[in-house]
This record gives sequence, structure tokens and C-alpha cells, in this order.
Amino acid sequence: MAAKKAERTLAEQWREMLALHARTQCELDRALHQHGLCASDFEVLDVLAGDACDYRVQEISERVHLSQSALSRLIARLEKDGLLERCMCPEDRRGVRVSLTEKGRALHGDVLPVQREVLTRMLASG
Repeated sequence: MAAKKAERTLAEQWREMLALHARTQCELDRALHQHGLCASDFEVLDVLAGDACDYRVQEISERVHLSQSALSRLIARLEKDGLLERCMCPEDRRGVRVSLTEKGRALHGDVLPVQREVLTRMLASG
């Protein structure tokens, strides 16, 4: 009996975590939409705004939760919008490196407080 109850509790915790993620993702999309971004766009910009000046596409895919094809399409769209640029890896001609443009860095700086406010509010309310 105790094992069944523990199993139900575990499943409920999992569902609550998924629901919080879904609510937070929707709130992020709503808040970022007025800046022309969605949550996935921001995640890529946020990774690229970190300590390194550029990343290989494979390194980005390890940090954001998108399929390789979805990430490639997102990168192409952000590049078309002038927010990032791609170039060939000098150390491996098969690889592609991605970096923020000045426009991308400025937009990231503008929307970072918006994203952090949504995260603070949503994660505090749990």
C-alpha cells in the first residue's frame, strides 16, 4: 500500500512539474512576443550571450531543448532577422559556429529583464 502511494505521489509531482513548465513557457512566449521573440529564440540568444563569443551548433543543441532540425531552422530565422551570424569552424570545416550580432546582443539585453521577471514570478508561484 505504501509503495502504491509513493508511486502516485511521484507521478503527481512529475505532472505538476510538467504543468509548471508549460505555464512558464506560455508566459515567456506571451512576454517575449512583443519583442518579436519566442521562448526558444530567447534561449538561443541567452546561450550565445554567455561567456564564450561563439558556439558550435552542436554546443547550442546540448543547452537548449530543441531537435537538431528545429534548432537549425531557428538559427536560420534569427540570422535572417540580423540577430546572429554563422561561419564555418576554422578547426573543423564540417562544423558551423554561431555568434550574436550587435543587434542580437542589444535585443538580448533589452529582453533579459523581461525573461528573468517571468521566471521569478512563475517559479515563485510554483
